[in-house]
Amino acid sequence: MLKQRISQKLLQKLSPQQIQLMKLLQIPTATLEQRIKEELEANPALDEGEEVDESEIAKNEEDSFASGSSSDDGNEKDAENDEIYKEEEFELDDYITEYIEDDPSSYKLKVNNISPDDEDKTIPVVVENTFHEYLEEQVGMLDFKDEREENIAHQIVGSIDDDGYLRREPIAIIDDLMFSHNIATTEEEVNAILKRIQCFDPPGVGAADLKECLLIQLNLKKEQHKEDLHDDHSINVAIRLIANYFNEFSKKHYQKMQRYLGISEQQLKEAIDEILKLNPKPASGYKTNSTRGIHYIVPDFIIQNREGELDLSLNSRNAPDLRINDQYKDMLKSYKDNKREKRSNKQEKEAIMFIKQKIDSAKWFIDAIRQRQQTMYKTMYSIMQYQYDFFLTGDQKKLRPMILKDIADITGLDISTVSRVANSKFVQTEFGTKRLKDFFSESLQTNSGEEVSTLEVKKILTDIIEEESKRKPLSDEKLKNILRDKGYNIARRTVAKYREQLNIPVARLRKQL
Repeated sequence: MLKQRISQKLLQKLSPQQIQLMKLLQIPTATLEQRIKEELEANPALDEGEEVDESEIAKNEEDSFASGSSSDDGNEKDAENDEIYKEEEFELDDYITEYIEDDPSSYKLKVNNISPDDEDKTIPVVVENTFHEYLEEQVGMLDFKDEREENIAHQIVGSIDDDGYLRREPIAIIDDLMFSHNIATTEEEVNAILKRIQCFDPPGVGAADLKECLLIQLNLKKEQHKEDLHDDHSINVAIRLIANYFNEFSKKHYQKMQRYLGISEQQLKEAIDEILKLNPKPASGYKTNSTRGIHYIVPDFIIQNREGELDLSLNSRNAPDLRINDQYKDMLKSYKDNKREKRSNKQEKEAIMFIKQKIDSAKWFIDAIRQRQQTMYKTMYSIMQYQYDFFLTGDQKKLRPMILKDIADITGLDISTVSRVANSKFVQTEFGTKRLKDFFSESLQTNSGEEVSTLEVKKILTDIIEEESKRKPLSDEKLKNILRDKGYNIARRTVAKYREQLNIPVARLRKQL
């Protein structure tokens, strides 16, 4: 049986401005510029540039708006409009008066206190040919029997990835040629042209995998060192090693390789040294202006040591001066002037409602940017105070255990807000540019009962591995014992976890001859 009932519920809901602020907090300074440009394009009421003196404009508008009232010419149509738009006019008048009486300077983002001596630094952009354009130039230097072979060569070059490898099978390239150029070919023909491309610079380009890439480079070196018998012998051993025992080489089974090849340890070392000189990613040796290969880090914060006192500043280079567009404010004034002379029609009221929405949206965005900067500064200042000794000395061993809750308790912000600030943000120090997330770590208790940061343990672990004998690397069990001797009570599996987080391979793969 269906029933209707009335009930009350208490719900918490984020306002659009709060949602906008949360989204802005997540993005780094490098992305903020693009986000502001998108808002400037979407909202014509938002403008950038120096704020002009609006005190006189505001005073004139306030005087005219205060005395502005609609005149009645006795027309029946005006009376009808009065009934329809009475409520709308009241809301608009109230809004316009509130807007004009508000301090216009509160809706600009920056205070004009930037020194003219401040240098406007921009990241230089290098203009040069891409890796694939470099290969295309070399295709143009080859002699082909006809245009058909040249198109096949261009198709192969276009299929080479950004590392310099050709990971597409010949049968797939044949299908591509038939579909895009209506060219029928065979695997033999594709492989023949591919062999010519594999002679291109940089060496190793066009290989299907790492093994083939290394062999191409070794064979090229063999051609270049024919006269040097010593180098030629080392290269020959290296070619046999890669061609026949690549799996043993990748796993560093040195004794097996010596036994299989029938060579001494010194000869094996010389062959491996030749291999280590090769480039596993041929395209990395050629500079490219591909944005995928270049990552610029723009610091969100800057910490300077001024005679033993830390000074924190927020990088606002990518946040232009934002304000409300003057033309939109003039439209409000014009609307009031027209109301004194004649009754406004429906189209004008719709236009003024549109202006109201856009100005509100611009205010919200400016306020969100301002709140973003305040929240970021407040959070980073608390982190700087918490890790004061590190920012003074740069010694990772002085990093204190710190979790999101610690900073949330200090700032009074929510943990999720602190997390958004710390995500993808960087701080520039005299010891380098650091990721904010790297300052957060769990605590570990020493034998003396003192709590230290896991970052300190990782730093000590890295130092131990760097100082170990590469001929006999330390196992995780031995690393655990050394750390315990230093007072850090830690399990072997924890050592393995920290080692993996530091991208340090196991002892067998760290071994060198």
